[in-house]
Amino acid sequence: MAADKPKRDKRPVALLLPLSGSRAALGLSMRQAALLADSGPEITAYDTGGTAAGAALAAQNALKAKAAMILGPVTAEEASAVTAQAAGRVPVIAFSNNAVVRAPGTFIFGITPSQVTSAILRYARSRGVRNVVVIDDTSPWSAAAALAAGRIQGEIGIDVRVVTVTPGQPLPSAGDAPDAVLLPGSGEAVLAAARNLKATGIQLLGTVQALDHRPAALEALDDAWIASPDPAAFGKFAGEFRARHGGDPGALAALAYDAGAIVKVLREKGALGLAGLLAETSYTCITGNARFRTDGSVARELAILVASPEGYKPVAVSQGA
Repeated sequence: MAADKPKRDKRPVALLLPLSGSRAALGLSMRQAALLADSGPEITAYDTGGTAAGAALAAQNALKAKAAMILGPVTAEEASAVTAQAAGRVPVIAFSNNAVVRAPGTFIFGITPSQVTSAILRYARSRGVRNVVVIDDTSPWSAAAALAAGRIQGEIGIDVRVVTVTPGQPLPSAGDAPDAVLLPGSGEAVLAAARNLKATGIQLLGTVQALDHRPAALEALDDAWIASPDPAAFGKFAGEFRARHGGDPGALAALAYDAGAIVKVLREKGALGLAGLLAETSYTCITGNARFRTDGSVARELAILVASPEGYKPVAVSQGA
């Protein structure tokens, strides 16, 4: 005899977004994306105004309304304020990518430097790369990526050397010919390095920040390996979003869509809440299939793309820690 189907969990879920203030357009697109994934009436949006105080008040109101989960807010400062209000009573899926504000019950759902660095270095190691020079341009993203590379080098058996460069200064030579050079950042510094590495036999590695679809950039990045969410999955989501709402969604809208899809999975299983969230081993996500850990971190599968003048081709999937 078949087991009874779980009763649908109809408890409300709160969506905390900046629906007023300077980031109101972003908040609106994220709300539209979340509702595109789970259009049920149980998701209620609360305006944070884009401030920590506004986020704290929104969280208070959501908890008064008996929300079973909180999706959002966007920034690290807002997330800290919401964590203080939630106090572990309900899980918080924050859209920030700042791992510093993670906590038991508060999950950092944004794509983090650690995730993409882990994914690209694990793939590089699987392809025979044994030593990597990481170029830290002192931006917050690059600095965090350099730290992440140092943390995992022993685990995956790769030697990492970090070279710090000052903005505006030329990149130093890579030294004793490493197997690969990782530039976590974006822009002209990455393209300059790509041109300098041509014909050297040194593999260029990049993160999602390096994606650049301009023809000249694609020419320069030819054969670079880049860790990123799968562009094809994002393209399908973007097409659905445009058809429903018009306009082009950004990366944060994709995160909101994924959060809405996670809620839908848990709702159908009658399992909204922390235990249900942690029980699933892999959520299908536009931004990379995800698994939630008890410490507030998220493991995410990322595509490994190879750049060519024609664009970016996925060649593998690698785990981002």
